[in-house]
Amino acid sequence: MAHRVHNFGAGPAALPLPVLEQVRDELIDFRGAGLSILEASHRGAQYSAVHRETTEALAELLGLGTGPDASHAIVYMGGGARTQFGLVPMNLLTPGRQAAYVVTGRWAEMAAAEAAKRGDARVVWSSAESGFDHVPAVDQVGCDPGAAYLHYTSNNTVVGTQLRETPECGAVPLVCDMSSDLLSRPLDLDRFGLVYAGAQKNLGPAGVTVVIVRKDLLETAPGDLPDTLTYGKMAAKDSLLNTPPVFAIYLVGLVARWLLDRGGLAAAAERSEAKALLLYRAIDDSGGFYRGHARASSRSWMNVTFRLPDERLEARFVEEAAAADLVGLKGHRSVGGIRASIYNAVDLGSVERLVQFMMEFRARHG
Repeated sequence: MAHRVHNFGAGPAALPLPVLEQVRDELIDFRGAGLSILEASHRGAQYSAVHRETTEALAELLGLGTGPDASHAIVYMGGGARTQFGLVPMNLLTPGRQAAYVVTGRWAEMAAAEAAKRGDARVVWSSAESGFDHVPAVDQVGCDPGAAYLHYTSNNTVVGTQLRETPECGAVPLVCDMSSDLLSRPLDLDRFGLVYAGAQKNLGPAGVTVVIVRKDLLETAPGDLPDTLTYGKMAAKDSLLNTPPVFAIYLVGLVARWLLDRGGLAAAAERSEAKALLLYRAIDDSGGFYRGHARASSRSWMNVTFRLPDERLEARFVEEAAAADLVGLKGHRSVGGIRASIYNAVDLGSVERLVQFMMEFRARHG
C-alpha cells in the first residue's frame, strides 16, 4: 500500500483517497474508451458525460436545478479566485454605481483593491486594525441599498476566521468568495447573486474555479469585455466557449459524488464541526502553550491557526510534526505560526493524530 501522510496543507490540499484511487484506475483507459480523459476531446462523448455529471452532482449537493428554469448557472473558469477578484467588478460593477466590500483578511483586501481599479469600490467593514482576528456579526454589515453588490469572503485561510452566517443587505446581490469552504456546509444559494471558489481546497485540484451566478446577473457585463471573461458568454456555451480545464473538472465531479455518497453537505458540516472543536479544545486546554489567533466567536472550521510561545518552538513543531507524518502545518508566510487546514478530505483520524502530537509536543517542550 502507498505511504500516505496526514495532509493539513491549505491548498492545494488533501483529496479523498477513494477519489484518487478512482482516478488511478480510470487514468489510462477511461471507461473503456481506450484513452485517458486527459487525451479526450472536450467536444467528445467521454468528456461531455464528465462535464454533465459534474454539474449535476454539484447542483444536487447545493440544491440547485440544472434545467432552463434553474435560478443559477454553474460556470467553470480558469485563473483561480484571484482572477475573479477582477472579473466580478468587470461583469457586475456598472457605471454610476458602487460596490461594497467586507474586508476580513488578506484575500478580501485584495478583492477590494482589484475592484477599486474598475470603479467605485467601498470598504463597508474591516477588521484590519485588529489583525483580522474576527468577522462581523451579520447585523454589523451595511451597504447602500443601491449598491451593485456586496462582496465578502466567507472563510479566511490565512488567519483562520469564518463567517458562517449570511450577511443581510436587502435586495443588494451578495457576492461571496467561498474558495475554502464551499461544499463544507449547506448553503441557501437563493440569497446569493454570485459565489465563486477556486477548487484546490474543498472541491478538487488546482486549475478550475467554480462560479455559481444568478441568471439575471448574466446580462450586466459591458459589451467590450472579452468573451472568455464574461459570465454570460461562458454560461451560454456551458463553459465550453474555450477548452475547459477538463481534468480538474473531472475531479470536482468525483469529489462532489463522494460527498453525496457520504450524506451530502449536512453530514459534511457535522464532520467539519467535530474536527474543529477537537482541535480548538486542544488549544484552549493547553494552559496558554498554544494560543489561537481568531476570536472564539469567529473561529474557522476549515483553517485552525495558532501560535506557540516563540518562533523557535514553532519551527520545531513543524519539523517534528513532519517527521511524524503530519505535514502542511506551517502558517502562511505573511503571519507565521501554525495552521491546520481540515477540509472535507481530512478525516477525523488525522485530526485526532494531530491533537495527540500537540499534547506530546507540549509535554516535551512546555
